[in-house]
Amino acid sequence: MKIALMDSGIGLLPAAVAVRSMRPDADLVLSSDPDGMPWGPRTPEDLTERALAVARAAAAHAPDALIVGCNTATVHALPALRAELEPRIPVIGTVPAIKPAAVGGGKVAIWATPATTGSPYQRGLIRDFADGAEVTEVPCPGLADAVEHADTEAVRRAVAAAAALTPPDVRAVVLGCTHYELVAGLIRSALHRTDGPPVVLHGSAGAVAAQAFRRIGAEADPEAAPTGALTVLLSGREGELPKAALGYAEGRLLGAATAAY
Repeated sequence: MKIALMDSGIGLLPAAVAVRSMRPDADLVLSSDPDGMPWGPRTPEDLTERALAVARAAAAHAPDALIVGCNTATVHALPALRAELEPRIPVIGTVPAIKPAAVGGGKVAIWATPATTGSPYQRGLIRDFADGAEVTEVPCPGLADAVEHADTEAVRRAVAAAAALTPPDVRAVVLGCTHYELVAGLIRSALHRTDGPPVVLHGSAGAVAAQAFRRIGAEADPEAAPTGALTVLLSGREGELPKAALGYAEGRLLGAATAAY
């Protein structure tokens, strides 16, 4: 079994680890675009072309499925990716986990990039899936870029700024950018409060990985032999995990597991 994941940068790591934890025997292909990142400031047309190039590089390795491990690429490029690759290769997009976060109502915040915050796309998800919860959209300028470069101080500043915009009585926070899952611990600490239950964070990695297996008719098997190989594609070139990726537990886990095998 081979699962490919794509993103402009290292935001695909959480979903890759989720796939690896569910099927340690699955080969992984991580396809990113260091030559063209960041994708966020690009026009939808330009971003789609970059995403198609990254997807084609992954598709050349004949994966059973392709996970688009990027919220922005899912918004703008998913139809084009599916039109080109399906049904030969199922394509799974990443959607913010608004629906599970909203279960039970109450106050929920969505942390997302400034471009996504307030967008018709996100407002549509809130309308369709918030299920009566009171939702606050929180822009996080600079956070994804700081995570991408493993700039700890910049991450802390961006997290603190977003935490200051988050209502103090929210019960759940949706991580609306895959990069944010890499610093979930810092986000959780910034939202810590002593006068109530801890804030629950909702990422998309586990659900996306599970959906990939459903699309190909495979079962999770966490006890499978850890024989899965790792292929890293950097703007189409085979390489190694970027240094910044190894600054996170997810990157180190993938690298160590591959080296051990």
